[in-house]
Amino acid sequence: MSLLSGLRRCFDEELQKQADHIRQQLAMGETKPYTEVVDASSADAHRTGMPPLTFMRQVLAACLYPDLLQDDTLPVDVRQRAERMLGQCDGRSVGAYSESCGYEHVQVSVAKFISRRDGGLASGPVFITSGFQRGLMVILKLLVWGSGQSQPAVLIPEPHPHTLPRLLNILGLAALPYRLQERRGWVLEKEELQRAIQASRGRCNPRAIYISNPGNPTGHVQDRNTIQEVIQFAAEENLLLLVDEVYQDCVFGPDCEFLSYKRALFEMGPLYSGSVKMVSFNSLSNGTMGECGLRVGYMEVVNFDDAVLPFVETLLTGDISPPVIGQVGLDVMAEPPCPGEPSYSRYIQELLSCERTLRENVDKGRSFLNLLPGFNCPPVVGGVYLYTHLTLPQVVGVYAGPLYCGRLLEEEGVCVGLSECMCDDHSATGSCWYIRISILMPPHKLDDLLRRLGSFHLRFLHQVP
Repeated sequence: MSLLSGLRRCFDEELQKQADHIRQQLAMGETKPYTEVVDASSADAHRTGMPPLTFMRQVLAACLYPDLLQDDTLPVDVRQRAERMLGQCDGRSVGAYSESCGYEHVQVSVAKFISRRDGGLASGPVFITSGFQRGLMVILKLLVWGSGQSQPAVLIPEPHPHTLPRLLNILGLAALPYRLQERRGWVLEKEELQRAIQASRGRCNPRAIYISNPGNPTGHVQDRNTIQEVIQFAAEENLLLLVDEVYQDCVFGPDCEFLSYKRALFEMGPLYSGSVKMVSFNSLSNGTMGECGLRVGYMEVVNFDDAVLPFVETLLTGDISPPVIGQVGLDVMAEPPCPGEPSYSRYIQELLSCERTLRENVDKGRSFLNLLPGFNCPPVVGGVYLYTHLTLPQVVGVYAGPLYCGRLLEEEGVCVGLSECMCDDHSATGSCWYIRISILMPPHKLDDLLRRLGSFHLRFLHQVP
């Protein structure tokens, strides 16, 4: 079975190469109608100009330059946090290695964060990783090792995170797509999961199901009933649950809240809580933290046999230990300032400002795009993307999407994500596509992006015969 059987081609890599080439041209003084490329294809918030959280950067600064601890320039809680973290480091220096699975202190901080989030439930074993992708790769390698002769497979959503197919391909895992229902707000239906796994019988060996909640890139948030149905399905088919929850702090829809798979699992009772195996992932890169360059995340494993855990640690030791300065940032994320501490008020204000910007950008972006001919941007209740349906004139041809995005990048300096549509019209004419736009950016940057996109779109349509 081919890895990408039933999956659609992803064009992001080609667009990124084009964007890099344009940046080189601008750096060499070539004149274009714009002075910078706006990359809205990924959720790199700081790249697009979102400010970092002050408390986070103050703690990082003090750990990198401990002389800052000698005076009262920094708030006392910042200095206390930095002192505590430096005390965990060999030689009191963030330049020293840590344990391969992260400092025990940081693991404990993350475990407490998970317990608070899940209403007091104890955390499972926590592993600090060099980013979300690294943690996912380690778990996927375990599936490959224990697969036998039949090709192991993972059920993945369609649409899916744009980096996922390539990761599966590297490890030799087959991808079994299950479709999210766009017309119902990208809901996941158990019947579709059953269809996908029945279609795999005799062709591969399904070992796991990948879940993205809140959805990347769709922006949907699963309710309790959906989560319970997925858990029941995993139990029936003996599948490992791989749960991407990196946008858990980006839920803003009305009457919508994030519920972790771990909490839902344990609230279903011992029939499921004692048997269904699960790994959940989170990252410092995504959401309101946005610290992509620190390259750190964590994974919590649930119901793994004790004999398996050493293999997880062994695979993680194949890397150098997770970046120490990233672990400092992860500790801040897991244990932010508390009420009454000097940095608490500013920290909360900055978080609320980021959340407000995200919510307002979603409303502004959707309203603008839905006024453009051919665009249909459905409601978004979570995550950081607008995932909009674009229908182009059939006369443009089957490569209308790549042509459109390539010209948008060349003429206006706007880089967006592109995926082929799942509808029947696309198979017949190539006229339907999905455009992915990150909206976690300052409002004036989004205004500029939308202005460029709107100008290009109307010009593109006018030039079509």
